[in-house]
Amino acid sequence: MRFHLCAAFYVYLFSPFYEFTKTQYCLITLMVCGVLALELVNSSLERTVERPVPDRYRTAGVVKDMAAGAVLVFSIGCAVCGVLLYWDLAAFARMGNFLRAYPWTLIPLAASVWLCWRFVFGKKPA
Repeated sequence: MRFHLCAAFYVYLFSPFYEFTKTQYCLITLMVCGVLALELVNSSLERTVERPVPDRYRTAGVVKDMAAGAVLVFSIGCAVCGVLLYWDLAAFARMGNFLRAYPWTLIPLAASVWLCWRFVFGKKPA
């Protein structure tokens, strides 16, 4: 969930460099919300079958694997859509021009990368 939240942050952070239509923004929002919703379903299923009775261990593992697989399949589909939407050389040039014109923006960008890294890979609460 933490990784997907950070990925969504950057998807929207860099979107102004693209000339997306309202329909494309709707598609992006549906993909982001879909991944986050599936993550919530996956987390709830994992907690539901967390400590099954001994004769249900195998079933619990299958349920967890299937829920995680659903998130993975949807995330891969969204990544493919993301590449199709975001792979635009003109937008990359606009980003480069923006960074050349406002080099100080690299500082908050680097700070956000560091914060996201800590958020995703830092110590998890017990």
